[in-house]
Amino acid sequence: MTAPAPASAADTRPPFWRAALGALPALLIDVALVVLFAGLGRGSHAREASVLGLLETAGPFLAALALSWVLCGAARRPLALLRTGLPVWLGTVAVGMLLRWAWGGGIALAFVIVTLVTLGVFVMGWRAIALLVARLRRRGA
Repeated sequence: MTAPAPASAADTRPPFWRAALGALPALLIDVALVVLFAGLGRGSHAREASVLGLLETAGPFLAALALSWVLCGAARRPLALLRTGLPVWLGTVAVGMLLRWAWGGGIALAFVIVTLVTLGVFVMGWRAIALLVARLRRRGA
């Protein structure tokens, strides 16, 4: 009898780390889209184009995104539209608005609506596209 092949380094990691590393691309997409949202907002209000200004605008929403990812366990199912996308979207908007307010920023109703719609399209949209592509690939295979 032959001995079983040794497990690769990736196989010996605890399940949490396997899930976290597998979810990293999805997290990076969410982060990029939140930063894009902040950049678009700054651009539409003719705010200065600086990295610090962008981070100041995006900061509350990035913190809210991180918290939402942790609380809904997004690393386990990063592409799930309802189990991950929905709570990440709504959590990012709600907590982001609270943090923006707590850090001295404004939260006018029009801004809340624009944020809700834009981040909804971004956070839910890319996941819907990814799921559609995966489904089409399965049908074609």
